[in-house]
Amino acid sequence: MWSREVDGLTLTFRLAGINNQNFLMRDDQTGTYWQQISGLGISGPLKGKQLAFIHSDELNFATWRAEEPRGTVMQDVPDDAPSYSGKNWDERMASRPVVISLAENGIGDRDLMLGIRAFGASRAFPYRVVLSEKLVQDRVGSEPILLLTASDGASVRAFRNPDAGDFYRLNPPKPGDVVMMDSATGSEWNFKGCAVAGKRQGTCLEPVPMLKDYWFDWKNYNPQTTVYRKP
Repeated sequence: MWSREVDGLTLTFRLAGINNQNFLMRDDQTGTYWQQISGLGISGPLKGKQLAFIHSDELNFATWRAEEPRGTVMQDVPDDAPSYSGKNWDERMASRPVVISLAENGIGDRDLMLGIRAFGASRAFPYRVVLSEKLVQDRVGSEPILLLTASDGASVRAFRNPDAGDFYRLNPPKPGDVVMMDSATGSEWNFKGCAVAGKRQGTCLEPVPMLKDYWFDWKNYNPQTTVYRKP
């Protein structure tokens, strides 16, 4: 998710085309073309400008609703309904060919990855592996991080873990999506990354931006990425 504000302008974007199977956006105000995955202006008057990143999560709707009971939802535009992709969009896209094949070491071009670009490094985490492990403790660059799966079994968030302490998954989770415990204090933590019981109650881990993307797309725009391998 990107901010529309650039150099004092509020830009309006439209889908302009595809570049290596990644969306290109064109703004109405200056005619600049922007790359979806990076938020970078790649052609036009604002070439080289960078859209400001806005942190967002890709969550199961029930999980989001439980956290944000007063949240609002953007409704479909009835006149555009025939143009919307169906619910099986991911399944259909999984078998589509790619224009850049970057498959390697057992990773398919359309394998879904959870990509993190932070701390001077980039690292990809296979989505299916993260869902299987439910709690991944690793590093991006020199920083310890953890990836946490909600009790819905599909939503994932990433957090910086500056104390580099060990966490353990609660099985089953407790009400309120309390899903893990730290080994140092026995405090219990929810899916928001906040301690809700124990000595660290009231403490929250720092969220880390993360992008769910196909491997070929992530690798193409993050050529130096490393990949998490299941221990």
